[in-house]
This record gives sequence, C-alpha cells and structure tokens, in this order.
Amino acid sequence: MNANDIHVRPFTPDDVDAVWELMRALAVFEGYIDAFAVTPDDIRLHGFGSAPPFGVFVAAKGEAIAGIAVHYRIPWTYDLKPVVVLKEIFVAEAFRGQGVGQALFGHLHAHAAATGASALRWTVLPDNMAAKRFYTGQGGMLDADWEHWTLPLKTRI
Repeated sequence: MNANDIHVRPFTPDDVDAVWELMRALAVFEGYIDAFAVTPDDIRLHGFGSAPPFGVFVAAKGEAIAGIAVHYRIPWTYDLKPVVVLKEIFVAEAFRGQGVGQALFGHLHAHAAATGASALRWTVLPDNMAAKRFYTGQGGMLDADWEHWTLPLKTRI
C-alpha cells in the first residue's frame, strides 16, 4: 500500500463501529482498557449534529478503516485564534508503517490551518518513543514551556 491508496475524510455514522473498535484498541495499547467507558452509542450521540464536541478523521483503505485521528477545537486562547487538539491518533496494526499515520496527521494539520488555528497540540505518553519519533518527523516538538497537569474529578463524600 502506498500513501495514494489512503483516503482521509471526516467520519460518518457508518464508520462508528470501526472508530469505536480503534478507540478500544488504543485503550488496550495505552493500558487504560479497564477505565474505557465509550460506547458506539456515545460516539453516535456526541460525534454528530450541528456542533459536535469532537471530530474524527478516518483513514480508509478501500472499505477498511485503517486509522483514526480524534480531535477537538479550543475556540480561542490568548491570541484570539483557535487551537486544534489531537486527542488520539491510532492506526490498526495491519496498516502500521504504511503512511496511514502520516496521512491522518497531515490531514489534521491542514484542517487546523484552514480553521485559522494558531497551533496543533497533543500529548504523548512519556515512554512511547515510537510516537515521539513519529511526531518529531512531522515537525512537532516538545513544548518545554508547559507541563501537562491533571486534577481527577471524583465524587467527594
């Protein structure tokens, strides 16, 4: 397969089951499958409509969905320009090393530029060296100015 055989497009309702399978495979790969709570119905409910909170680009090879790029938009920040956030990118194992990730990332980059975004942002697991090499190869760089912090929100008794 070469990059010309890959068609990247926004997902449709017909893609939901394949998108969910890849989201679930990512949860296994990254080690949070026990906390994975997304269902295909959740994707249908929240991924479509007039203002969905997230989008998904799918990389199709024929009828197969080879990979996904889940993203969302922060409307504006300090510079009054939006930021596009890559929440997750995942390529099915059978399609790795064949340009699918590059096609997805390139499409998302073009999407961010077309929306007037000032940046495209994402996070990487500290030990995922393959992802770091991939993103460096796409022109990405570690943001030394910011640390990624989280405050888990749990019900307090």
